[in-house]
Amino acid sequence: MDQLIGAAKATSSASAAGDLVKDSGDDSFEQDVLAASAKTPVIVDFWAPWCGPCKQLGPAIEKVVREAKGAVKLVKINIDEHPYFAQQLRVQSIPAVFAFKAGRPVDAFLGALPESDIRKFVKKLVGEKGPSPVEQALEQAKTAFDEGDAATAAALYGQVLQHEPANAKAAAGLAKCQIASGALDDAAALLEKLAPEMAKDADVVAAKTALDVARQAEKAGDVAPLLAKLEANPADHATRVELAVALFAGGDVEGAIGHMLDLYKRDRNWNDAAARTQLVKFFEALGNAHPATVQGRKRLSSLMFA
Repeated sequence: MDQLIGAAKATSSASAAGDLVKDSGDDSFEQDVLAASAKTPVIVDFWAPWCGPCKQLGPAIEKVVREAKGAVKLVKINIDEHPYFAQQLRVQSIPAVFAFKAGRPVDAFLGALPESDIRKFVKKLVGEKGPSPVEQALEQAKTAFDEGDAATAAALYGQVLQHEPANAKAAAGLAKCQIASGALDDAAALLEKLAPEMAKDADVVAAKTALDVARQAEKAGDVAPLLAKLEANPADHATRVELAVALFAGGDVEGAIGHMLDLYKRDRNWNDAAARTQLVKFFEALGNAHPATVQGRKRLSSLMFA
């Protein structure tokens, strides 16, 4: 796995080091386009300052090329200053865009295409690519965690972080593994030391919320006594919240959400809207795509507007 992730890192670094977008001309065309396309496909944008559609196309094609992260490069040529190769390619109107591979033009289009069509053009040029080794490792880690193997998931997340310390998804995943194994202090320390930009990531926010819920669960007690207490007095809202937190910590997320929806239906304003607040914590901890979150939010919305 180290070799797998290491290869991904080397590829990413090489892409970042290269110039993805550059201005060129007749004197450097052979080096920037013909020679360079032997290693990486090169897109050539023939343009001019007076051309309105060129100004529309330029930012869009640059955006798509940068999104490709090194799978393709863009060379921009002002035909007013460098007309030779435009003439050789029989360019009669601009913008004119040519794609080169192995020193030869292999595709082209004229005019200012919409961004979606530019993206299709680039995808056709570079071909469909599978997930990177890092993406594969993250997917394997998620699968292991979902199957209850937090130890394997933690090892995979840890390896990703060794190679990409700023990978927010890996940091959040490792924190969730620590939470699942009861190492709450380790999870808290990991999350606290993340850079500000990582702390804003949705996965990291979800991990922090999961930690908050786990801290709540430490104080909630066992499920059985709480359930018996609530059955004796269904109007005991505080016990219902404790029970929901305990159920959530034990893996019964549907049961936990169900109790909070029941509390919201009984008294949505109790304790400063505690039911809704707790539901939001559950949803954030699970993530937006979790089936329990999707269904829970639908049920909450129906209650809110009933």
